[in-house]
Amino acid sequence: MRLGILGGTFNPPHIGHLVCAQEALVQLELDRVVFVPTGRAPHREIEDDAGGEARYEMCEAAIDGDEHFEASRIELEREGPSYTSETLRALREAGPDDELFLLLGGDQAAALAGWHQPEQVLELATLAVVERVGYTRNTIAIQLARLKGAERVRYIDMPLMQVSSTSVRRRLAAGRPIRYLVPERVVDYIGSHGLYGTSTPAPAA
Repeated sequence: MRLGILGGTFNPPHIGHLVCAQEALVQLELDRVVFVPTGRAPHREIEDDAGGEARYEMCEAAIDGDEHFEASRIELEREGPSYTSETLRALREAGPDDELFLLLGGDQAAALAGWHQPEQVLELATLAVVERVGYTRNTIAIQLARLKGAERVRYIDMPLMQVSSTSVRRRLAAGRPIRYLVPERVVDYIGSHGLYGTSTPAPAA
């Protein structure tokens, strides 16, 4: 199986995550894309964290109805920092015949050399990168040049979408609508659970 892995805090998941997964599915001819919510971020606290279980359930809500997508608790159930190399190793052990593709934004890819066991990440999975403003293919290639396995990096074309989990949370805090930026089921989940400072169902329009 050709398996895409899309990690992140998903705090909350938004349409940019879904479009990235869909483009990777098509362009890399993947069989499935697994959304992996971070358990404990290694280098920083998760801002305004809704909690691991809530972030997982929002991923489940976001991908509901798409048979090519699934969510995994693999990092939530593992103790200690959520290192990508350990996640990939566990997925490799669970499916030794699977071909793994790690989906990253350009900013994440450019910082890979500073990750825990970066060359093991490149050994375990093919890096599939979405360029972002300020992080072109050339910039990323320069940053990764010294890492063994960097020559296998693939790139995914994706429409430019200026939406982030941070911007969604800020809109909610300001009482502004998030409909169409976030899947409808996630909007409902945020409102019904009073996340990110909402005391009533998140405004739909």
